[in-house]
Amino acid sequence: MNPYEQYMKEVAQPMREELTNVGFKELVTPKQVDDFVTTAPGTSLVVVNSVCGCAAGLARPAVRKSLEHDKKPVNLVTVFAGQDKEATQRMRDYFKGKEPSSPSIALTKNGEVLHFVPREEIEDHDIEDIVENLTRAYDQYC
Repeated sequence: MNPYEQYMKEVAQPMREELTNVGFKELVTPKQVDDFVTTAPGTSLVVVNSVCGCAAGLARPAVRKSLEHDKKPVNLVTVFAGQDKEATQRMRDYFKGKEPSSPSIALTKNGEVLHFVPREEIEDHDIEDIVENLTRAYDQYC
């Protein structure tokens, strides 16, 4: 690993932990993504994490807060854009018809996207608006 990659890994670690500390499982290889998508029972919340400000100030806090809702997804997973590039690309392959977006949040079931929140619905929005967006989807699909 070159010095830049090592530095970015260290910088990103707290951003990863914001999700793993509340129960998200990191998928860091394409095989882990495929295994998860093809075997996960029930609904899954997939967060495409990133180092950008809207991920830090909006997406991750909103996701964490949304999990306080009565209804919520069975599975929680994350891929990290710009860090685990191959895993992120493989997960995006399952987001059929959705433009790549970092950060983004998908509610899935059996490999099918039921609800998708792209960066455009995160950036410049209030945390509460994002939470409401997610919890409406949880009420509908979970």
